[in-house]
Amino acid sequence: MPKYFFHVRRNDVFEEDPEGIDLATPELAFEEATAAARDIVAERIRMGSRANGDTFEIMTEDGSLVATVPFRSAIRLD
Repeated sequence: MPKYFFHVRRNDVFEEDPEGIDLATPELAFEEATAAARDIVAERIRMGSRANGDTFEIMTEDGSLVATVPFRSAIRLD
């Protein structure tokens, strides 16, 4: 099963995910990143912190970019 890494880009800062997670497909990796972003944004809102601006960059073990998931795309504003 492939391993996907959920790196976070915050403005010009890149935070690497050193562990990654085993998932069967890129689509599942995208769903996992979206759910994680939603949880992070919800926690930031509860804490009174800024809730947007970050992005997950989902990469494979060989460093190939699979998808980007802006945190703001994980929440519905309507």
